[in-house]
Amino acid sequence: MKLFLTFLIFLLSKLIFAQEDTLRKISFSAYSDLYYSFDFANPANHEKPNFIYNHKRHNELNANLILAKFNYSDSQNRANIALMAGNYAQYNLSAEPNWAQFIYEANWGIKLSNKKNIWLDLGIMPSHIGFESAINSDCWTLTRSILAENSPYYETGVKLTFKNKTEKLSTAFLVLNGWQRIKKPDFIQKPSIGFQINYKPSETLTLNYSNFIGTDKPDSLNARRFYHNFFLQSEPKKKLGFIVGLDVGTEGQNAKKLNFWYSPVLIFRYILNERLKLGLRAEYYYDQNETIIATKTLSGFRVKGFSTNFDFKINNKATFRLEGKIYHSNDPIFEHNAQNNFSFTSNLSFSF
Repeated sequence: MKLFLTFLIFLLSKLIFAQEDTLRKISFSAYSDLYYSFDFANPANHEKPNFIYNHKRHNELNANLILAKFNYSDSQNRANIALMAGNYAQYNLSAEPNWAQFIYEANWGIKLSNKKNIWLDLGIMPSHIGFESAINSDCWTLTRSILAENSPYYETGVKLTFKNKTEKLSTAFLVLNGWQRIKKPDFIQKPSIGFQINYKPSETLTLNYSNFIGTDKPDSLNARRFYHNFFLQSEPKKKLGFIVGLDVGTEGQNAKKLNFWYSPVLIFRYILNERLKLGLRAEYYYDQNETIIATKTLSGFRVKGFSTNFDFKINNKATFRLEGKIYHSNDPIFEHNAQNNFSFTSNLSFSF
């Protein structure tokens, strides 16, 4: 709470005592993601499967994310404060203290060198893992992959970032409170760390490796988690783009007692014209030991997913999207003891 108030006071002081030049360095943006989703299993409690955290509600109009953000940036400092509401905050931050559940971002950064692009950022930040975020308009598909839903969307800690002169290569080292945590959990004293290397050899190609080394369980269990995230994103200027992603994780006390899980994802996007886009996703999530997703079944969590979506850009600020998605599980883990789950989702997003 003190961290958030510090950032808030920092930005407010900039606004109150701002000169005209300072005001140019402060910006405001807002975003909303309104949706309707129908799960054909027709869950009585209106909640989709337990491994989904975005666009969670069935058969009702709802808000997945409503976001308001202030940003300050000059040559030596940068700061972000973003407050939120909606299903994303309700379900993703349910384990956080009440005061933290409406904070999307609260971070401050200082440049450590006048000659080189080296920054130190502290606070609550978007995760360094993955190619999907909570902001729908930044993602190629309407809903998130199982991989994204069950790895960190946000993190709290210290981040040291370096970019080369061309800004094609970026590296980061992080010390974190844990696996998607604002408040560090009780009974965990050991820090978690992360590393990222992002390389853009051209405007249309991105290569990324990120990792997490730490724990989400009490120190007494000595359960060390090693998580690796790889993705390649190709976005040609013409029609067709694709993303290939693979996450691999292990957790345990030693090499003989390791739980193992992995998830490959493949996404295609086809641009018909300036307003119309089509998307296709295929994914698989394997977690037989139920380290991340609990099922209490013989095979654990082993699910294939396929989705297709249609995007229509209404104007520069609004987009309408439709998506159909099906999951198939090795075991009957879905509503009514089913192996298959089908859903349809539509959304309208605004940003300014």
